[in-house]
Amino acid sequence: MKRILIVEDDRHLNTGIVMALQGGTLSLDSAYDVSEAWGCLNREAEGTGEGYDLVILDVNLPDGSGLDLLMKLRNRSSVPVILLTANDMETDIVTGLAMGADDYITKPFSLAVLRARVQVQLRRNRSDKIHPPVASVNAGASDCFSQGDFYFDFPCMEFHGLSGSVELSRTEQKLLRILVENQGRVVSRQRLLEYVWGEGSEYVDENALSVAVKRLRDKLGAAEEIRTVYGIGYQWVKP
Repeated sequence: MKRILIVEDDRHLNTGIVMALQGGTLSLDSAYDVSEAWGCLNREAEGTGEGYDLVILDVNLPDGSGLDLLMKLRNRSSVPVILLTANDMETDIVTGLAMGADDYITKPFSLAVLRARVQVQLRRNRSDKIHPPVASVNAGASDCFSQGDFYFDFPCMEFHGLSGSVELSRTEQKLLRILVENQGRVVSRQRLLEYVWGEGSEYVDENALSVAVKRLRDKLGAAEEIRTVYGIGYQWVKP
């Protein structure tokens, strides 16, 4: 049973999303503001020990910003988050992706498209839980990586950069892993999009990749190690 939390203050839209997704192996909870959503997240984590499998989160809520809720959530969880945002709020989209959102849908939207994107995120989440091998050209790559001040333990999700231990979102972890396992090689933007976002990559704006790379550089202090090869992709530079 996959559990989904829908955080949307428009009750008609919230109900419509529930009706569009209900059935099968999905269990759906609704919240209508930041406070109620945070309560649901806490109760679910305490009750099952695992939390939700997906959060659908409106950016504009009556008692605060969905982006603030996303920031709090990312401090403790890598649960996939799909943002709902007004179609003229490009800054919300860029900020949301930078803060760790996995996808976004602009209003108004098709419920059929929402269902498709939800399925993409749930498939990705299932694959991450069984720790699939990295699609890398470096056969037999280790689950740990060390270079100077950088140390990454992917199974334990422990990451150390120039300033010490850092927390990385699931997207950042996948991006970092494919870069370091191809150390010294240029990985194309298309390949990064397909690996990091999987089956949903066709829905992802290429700007999302640029934002994710910048966020990863900033967190790790890896401005020199993660090199941009303009027009092609990115490379983790060998010392």
